[in-house]
Order: sequence, then structure tokens, then C-alpha cells
Amino acid sequence: MITLLDYGAGNVRSVINAIEYLGQSVQIAKGSEDILFADKLILPGVGAFGNMMKILQEKNLIEPLKVYLQSERPFFGICLGMHALFDFSEESGGTKGLGILKGTVNLFNIDKAVPHIGWNGIGIKKTSQIFSTLNPEEKFYFVHSYHVVPKDSDVILTTTNYGYEFVSAVQKDAIIGTQFHPEKSGPAGLLLLKNFIENKEPICVSPIAQKPAVLAKRIIACLDVRANDQGDLIVTKGDQYDVREAGAVRNLGKPVELAKRYYREGADEITFLNITGFRDFPLKDAPMLDVLKKTSKNVFVPLTIGGGIRDYTDKNGQHYSALQVAAAYFRAGADKISIGSDAVGIVEAYLKTGIATGKSAIEQISKVYGSQAVVISIDPRRVYTDCPDTTGHHVIPTKQTGPNGEKYCWYQCTIKGGREPRNVDAVTLAQVCEKLGAGEILLNCIDRDGTNEGFDLELINAVKNAVNIPVIASSGAGSAQHFYEVFTQTNAEAALAAGIFHRREVSLDSVKALLASKVETRRSNQQEIKKG
Repeated sequence: MITLLDYGAGNVRSVINAIEYLGQSVQIAKGSEDILFADKLILPGVGAFGNMMKILQEKNLIEPLKVYLQSERPFFGICLGMHALFDFSEESGGTKGLGILKGTVNLFNIDKAVPHIGWNGIGIKKTSQIFSTLNPEEKFYFVHSYHVVPKDSDVILTTTNYGYEFVSAVQKDAIIGTQFHPEKSGPAGLLLLKNFIENKEPICVSPIAQKPAVLAKRIIACLDVRANDQGDLIVTKGDQYDVREAGAVRNLGKPVELAKRYYREGADEITFLNITGFRDFPLKDAPMLDVLKKTSKNVFVPLTIGGGIRDYTDKNGQHYSALQVAAAYFRAGADKISIGSDAVGIVEAYLKTGIATGKSAIEQISKVYGSQAVVISIDPRRVYTDCPDTTGHHVIPTKQTGPNGEKYCWYQCTIKGGREPRNVDAVTLAQVCEKLGAGEILLNCIDRDGTNEGFDLELINAVKNAVNIPVIASSGAGSAQHFYEVFTQTNAEAALAAGIFHRREVSLDSVKALLASKVETRRSNQQEIKKG
């Protein structure tokens, strides 16, 4: 029996699913006695340090946790759950931690995108049972802006490079903590959890044999999900956002089955976009929540969900906040939420006053769950101009001239599935959303959607050069070569595709095979961990 302390973090569902997948039962700690009498305790963590410690204090769980941690029984802290072990964190104004391990939790101070999001390697520094039968060249999934700085070097289990070398895992006796998320790290992560649960004999992996840890470029499979005319949820794909073909919604498969397929084929992340979300209130959309629950039981890579994450008042006058909607998605198995059309309205309101109110969906969700949990999906289209100084927008010179020979363009944001243009450009939108707390940009392009002509590299460079958070390139991929181009001609951290994967025109394997010797990627041929 594994006891899991759920203090209300983001996606604890995936940790539970991973443990159950490995054949173990999970007990959710509801109070101090559940902690004090646990045999093995896991503290998952997604969110903000201050919010976590506040909840633990309010539930009177801090002292029982300290007693457990001093009892020499097995403990596994994941991400924020590891941060909690230390004295204090720079996040949330220097909030105090449990003080079990001496040291601090510091914000990255680097000339790279923060949060650090994606698959990175580890340098193993000492023996541990969790490394039994592990290939030391495996990559694990990271998503964080802060990292631990132990005072005692003896507790350092692994390090990872991102701008500089930081501590990515610690161990002191039976206490283990990882910065990366094993429950989101595919078969390699499941193996680590399995070794922890089964108390494998410690083995040493020589650091000499290991390659330097390097962040991989991510390949993301995107599933546009909507109800067809019969009311069934299907995966569809638009042609410049038009999803109908011969009068019917284009049907490319069932969402759960397709997600499982992409996991097996080595997708680094899977994104669900509920493209009817702007019409339907998500908390009443049980089928979409069910898709997340079923997918997260067998898919152990990050899941993003977008569509309809906004404040809502139903016909009975009951108000639901965007934070409540996001929480429902997190509890169903999502790791990140994507805000699209509503982000445009948030930015328009900000631009009128220049004041962050703290009340927008972006601000509320990032405050509770952390910036890394908030993705902004931008749907722009090109607007050409001969007069770059008169538009009031971020204009760029373009090699792809306009219909009348225009040599400049800007990217106009749209809402409602690309049907309604707004007077705000993609660069401004991305910059304001970053300021309000977003942790990642999903950058679409209406002009390239469904064309198979390749990503709009000019758009990607314009936005990526304007922000300090990761950017996911989307729209236009038609070949494996297009992924090579976007990763070598822009600094995008990830690239996403949909239709070419659904129709098997291009496989995930072929993309990674082309990139293997040219661009750092996560290998997809990992040994599968069988159900327990």
C-alpha cells in the first residue's frame, strides 16, 4: 500500500494512475494519522510553493510530515514535493519549507527560457535503488522555474544541465526527491517508481559513461476534439480551421485510442483541444473530462487540455471561475491547460489600463498551479502592409510578399476558432500573457493550417525573440523535414502536428529518425514497463 499526500496540487491523478498501473494500491492521506502510519509516502507537487505550504499548514499536516520524514521510512517527493524538504524557497517571497534538508529553492538565473520545460538527461552522482536496470542515457520530463540548492553535497543524487548544472534529484537515507516527474516520463519514469516501490537493491551507474544532459526538442501530437453531428466525441482536423468535409465533421479517430497510439510511438506530449469549448461549459462536458481520465490511466507523458477555460455563469445564475474549470481538468488528468480566445480578451483589457488586476484566468491559475501549468494558444493570421510605421503593431519584413507585393506584415490575433479578428498582434499578446503569469506559448498560424507547407518560421522567430518562455511551433507541418527546419531555423522548444500524424502521412518515428543525429530529441524506442 502506497500512501499519497494530496494537498490539492495539479495533476495528482497521473501519480495515482502510475502507481496503480504498476500493480499497487493507493491510499490518499486525509489526515495526520494516515501520514503517521504510512509504510511508504509519496508527496507529488505541481503548483506554487507558497500555496502548497499554506495548505499543509491549514490542514495541520506539517508536523506529521516531519515526524514521518524522521522515521527512516521510504519517502518520494516529486518536484514541489522535493522542494518542500528544504529550508525555504525564493518563490512566494521566501516561504519556509519543512527544513528536513538544509538548503534553499532558487529561481533559475539563466539566459534561457524559464520555465525549464521538456525532456532532459540526468547525471547520476551516487548509488540508489531507483536506478536499478535503468539506461543512464534516458531523459525525464521537467517542468519548473525553481531548483533546489542543498548545503550538504552528500544528498545530491543527480544533476542536470540547463544554462548551468543544477541539482535534479536528492537522496538522504530513505528520503528521495526528484525535480523531474517520473509519472510523466514514460517507461523510464515508471521504472524509477517501480524500483522505489519494490525497494530494489542499490546499484551504481558510472557518471563517466554518461553523456552530458541536454534538453530535448519536443514533438507533440495534437488532437482537436469535438462532437460530430451524432453527438460522439471524435478527433477531427481543420483546413484553415474548417473541420467539415462533404457537409460532415471530418472524423480521424477516437481521442483515447489515438492518444494511446501516440504514446506508444514516442510522442513527448499530447495536447487535446476541445474545439467546441467556447460554446459548451466544460464542467458540464463530462465526455471530455472522461477522455482525460481514461487517457491518463495508460499515457504517461504530459497532457494539455484547451477549450472553454474561462469564468462562466450558468442559466441558474451559478458562477464558476476559470480557476474552478482548470481545477476540474487537472483533477481529471491534465498537466497543463491552454487558454485561447479568452487570452485575447484578457490582453485587450490589460492594454486599456496597463494594470494587472490579479483576477484574470491567467493570473488566478498560475498563482495556484504555477506558471508552467498555463499555456496560451494564439491563432493569428498575416496582415500585409507597405507602411510598417503606421499600423501600431509589431511589423516584420517578410520574404513571402503579399498579394500586392507588400514586403511587411503583422500577425493579427483571432478568436472563436479563427472566425473573428481582433485588433491585437501575436507578439503583443505573447508578451502580455508572459507578464501576467503564463508559462508557455502554443503558436498556431491560420494561414498555414492544413497546408502541409511547413511552419511559418517568420512568425515563430518574431514571437520567440520577444518572450522568455518556451514556444511551441504549430500549423503547417507536412513532412519530417519541416520539423528539422523549425528546430534549426528558430529557437522554438517544441513543434506540434496533428493531421499528418492522424492520417499516417508522417510518423512520429520518421520525425525522430530524421532528427536523431542532427537535433537533440528523446529516443522513442524505450522498453515498455508492463502493467503490475
